[in-house]
Amino acid sequence: MNILVIDGQGGKLGRKLVESIRKVCPDAEITAVGTNSMATENMMNSGCANHLATGENAVIVACRWAQIIVGPFGIATADAMMGEISPAMANAVASSPAYRVLIPMNLCNTYVAGVVKGSAAILEDAMDHIQRIVGKEQE
Repeated sequence: MNILVIDGQGGKLGRKLVESIRKVCPDAEITAVGTNSMATENMMNSGCANHLATGENAVIVACRWAQIIVGPFGIATADAMMGEISPAMANAVASSPAYRVLIPMNLCNTYVAGVVKGSAAILEDAMDHIQRIVGKEQE
């Protein structure tokens, strides 16, 4: 299973996602792509990703072959994350045939109704969902 994690800014969420995915799906092929080098470095420091890359083109190319794309909700929204998500990146995420697991965040002039800020339950729910998807694919 090819799982793509995309994050930007400081990459803290991306690092948590990569670590959590590795725990629930130890055999997954995880690619971590940062929109900037700091985000990529933070995800790299988890020691859990199989592949790492940085930048717009890396996001676009990785979206072509990923089976699951995971990241903050903003990765599918043009100009999100303080402008780090270009329209081309958002389009690549949104039009990819991959299954998307997007983590809701109330940041960057976007309010997602029903989201409790900083809820650990959101990350746990995402990992449960990814584990179910990977389990179905392996059957």
